[in-house]
Amino acid sequence: MRYPLLCAILLAAFPQSLALPAAAHQINLLTTRLALSRDRTVTVEMGLKGSDVDRLIGTRLYDAKEDAVDPAAVAAATPAILAYLNANLGISNNSGVACAASEGGIFADGDGVIFRNTYSCATVPGDILYRSTVLTENDPTARQVVLIVQGGQEAQALLDADKATVTLSAPPPSLASTMRSYLIAGIEHIFLGYDHIAFLVAVVLWATRIMPVIKIVTAFTIAHSITLSLAALGIVVIPSRIVEPAIAASIVFVAIENFFSRDLDRRWRVTFMFGLIHGFGFASVLKEIGVPPHAIVPALAAFNIGVEIGQVAIVAIVIPVLIALEQLAAIDRAKPARRATLVYALSAVITVLGSYWFFTRVLDA
Repeated sequence: MRYPLLCAILLAAFPQSLALPAAAHQINLLTTRLALSRDRTVTVEMGLKGSDVDRLIGTRLYDAKEDAVDPAAVAAATPAILAYLNANLGISNNSGVACAASEGGIFADGDGVIFRNTYSCATVPGDILYRSTVLTENDPTARQVVLIVQGGQEAQALLDADKATVTLSAPPPSLASTMRSYLIAGIEHIFLGYDHIAFLVAVVLWATRIMPVIKIVTAFTIAHSITLSLAALGIVVIPSRIVEPAIAASIVFVAIENFFSRDLDRRWRVTFMFGLIHGFGFASVLKEIGVPPHAIVPALAAFNIGVEIGQVAIVAIVIPVLIALEQLAAIDRAKPARRATLVYALSAVITVLGSYWFFTRVLDA
């Protein structure tokens, strides 16, 4: 192979490039509402996507073409779904004494299913804990948004593979804990968002000086921070069927531009424009996770900071790798030069990926 190191870099940067999902922003996510009454009865209502249920249990509820589940199939699969959920969630106290559960039910709801059940904790002493490993048992990257309603107040918690329980009768999570959860969610999203990674790599391929890179990263940061905030707060809303193809188109544009221009001093302007579009993509993820009503601004800021940390980390990895390739390919090691073949090869791969994302997202819209 002519460029073995180049292939290694591509595999490292795009580990799932041969089987990338059309919607790079989707997270394995479920939402749960917990209501604790004065008689210590807990009502649980959980929403799961039909595609996740099929993947977890092996059912065939979800029809991708119709973007809906089949109610008849849901009814037939109810025992299997309840068995899985009862094995992976429960209500108990700190000592592990379980609250008595009713039979529960599964109901078709658009593209997913709703699980409802009640748990009687009247004879269970101490604080009441909700435990759930639904989704996270199979996928460590999955998240569960939990809305807790008790005493006329609402609180929100975010569960994951490392945090599988939340206490219902204790005060809501601290501000520091909330910000930490959303900071981590922002970092993880930028590393799981293959289209954002492709965009960042494409815009810095010709970079040989630090100042243009700083201008590009700053412009992208300011731009997507604006639209992320506006969209997350519901001030400006653009449907994902428009945002997702537009993000893919921005990747194709900057990748193709590498074939015609090496001027990075002015590229911050293009990056700013496309950063506005990417911000709406970030916001779609934040909306799925949800923003806690008691800490809207801190959670939004923490998520945005997490995105920036991930973004800077990606650029900090890409630039040294490009410099190392220059050193290896240079005739004069004292004066290495960016090889056009390297930039063109990477740009071509990113163009193909961006085009694939664009067409699949347009067709799925």
